[in-house]
Amino acid sequence: MQQPAILARGHWPAERVRARWHAERYVAPEPMDEAADAAIAALRERGSPSHDGLSGRLVTHAEQGDELTIELQPARWALRLVEGDASHSMAALTVTRAADGRWLAGRRAPWLSSWPGRWALGAGGAVDVGESPAHTLARELDEEWAVQPERLTVEALVRLPHQLVMVVGLAWLPDGAEIEMDAEHDAYAWWPADVAAWPAEADEPLRRMATLLAAHGR
Repeated sequence: MQQPAILARGHWPAERVRARWHAERYVAPEPMDEAADAAIAALRERGSPSHDGLSGRLVTHAEQGDELTIELQPARWALRLVEGDASHSMAALTVTRAADGRWLAGRRAPWLSSWPGRWALGAGGAVDVGESPAHTLARELDEEWAVQPERLTVEALVRLPHQLVMVVGLAWLPDGAEIEMDAEHDAYAWWPADVAAWPAEADEPLRRMATLLAAHGR
């Protein structure tokens, strides 16, 4: 398994992120397809409503001046569940902060396909076919927390050790914004602006990510 890697690091406004979709669907090797079948079956056995379909897979990316271009192709959603190799399936993570700097954290419901029962920052999910990953960031925030950002930037493109690629965004909410938790979470909290003051349930990867994002400030 490879080490995590930052493929692109910037501070791009959402409108400066371009998506180019290839028409050809990614065809996974047969063993990968079989592993995806088994992963979906395991989800059904534990009562998860997750279902298979198509989502985005990273083909390549390019930084051009003040723009980030991401090329994607349709791929089977369940490939992201294959242990050790998610086939460069793409996901979006919207790290979310209140106007006063606090961080929105949610505990993921136990039925979810990824990171069940763990605390995470903001909102996240798969990139729909034809969608810009920058749009995914805003859509997931609305779907999971029923709120719209005052400002949204794309901060990084990251490849995780199991070959899942994440576009990481930072959303700032307007002063007085109210959130509404969806069924993908069973608890939420506003963690302090100072990462050093976070509670024990905030694990080290979350602290590292927030520290890197905080370096850009607002």
